[in-house]
Amino acid sequence: MVSARMSTLASLRGEISRLETEAGTQDAQRVVLGHPGADEVLQGGLMRGVLHEVFALETRQSAAATGFVVGIAERLAQHRPLLWVRQDFVEIEAGTLSMSGLAELGLDPRQLVMVRAADAEVALRVAADALACNTLGAVVPDLWGEARAFDLVASRKLTLTTQISGVPCVMLRTSALPNASTAETRWIVHAARSPPVPAWGVWGPPVFDVQLVRNRHGQTGQWIMDWNCDECLFRESAADSQPAFAAPADRSHPAPTVAPRRIASRKRRAG
Repeated sequence: MVSARMSTLASLRGEISRLETEAGTQDAQRVVLGHPGADEVLQGGLMRGVLHEVFALETRQSAAATGFVVGIAERLAQHRPLLWVRQDFVEIEAGTLSMSGLAELGLDPRQLVMVRAADAEVALRVAADALACNTLGAVVPDLWGEARAFDLVASRKLTLTTQISGVPCVMLRTSALPNASTAETRWIVHAARSPPVPAWGVWGPPVFDVQLVRNRHGQTGQWIMDWNCDECLFRESAADSQPAFAAPADRSHPAPTVAPRRIASRKRRAG
């Protein structure tokens, strides 16, 4: 009896391994972000057919993280419909998504399908079902807080489904800390200051302070990125075109050589 169970378990593990290998080989297509430094670290861009995670560690950073997700989801969807599954509590704490705002970012609202979920468990179930539909361009599960339903098992289920269908999944987490998952990449996003504009200008492009903290097939890094709403591409920011990395822990803190904004940003993250 025990031998039969062990045989069944080994067979299931082998089948999962086979699916991961075959799906990963078939869906290794990458989509460039447009930012040279990030695309180089990502070895040509974001991979489709996998799970990506984007975090707003604090509620006040939710708008920045949402804007970044809009950008990468737009790149990954490649003009196909985008399904956004939003937990109700996100809207209570962070506000409603604005269709006119999404349009200004370059996302066609006619290509967006919004689904409201009562809790994280329902949102994950809807997202998993939607990922099996290969007519979609991307699926965005939008969760609030330390969602217990999103554990390693749930993460693995999303990853297997997206690998089989080829539909990318971009997980947005607000007011949450990263935990163990099968995500291909993990990003932490903060709002960054826009560069000065002429007196006759209205406002500058959206600017993000983006940290890639997990990359299963390469290095990590941190950049200040602009989002070009017309071309729907990320690019180096005119305010700060150099990547930013934390100083090694075993070295003394270097003399200030950067703008006060960057120093304040580092202190905020360190705290």
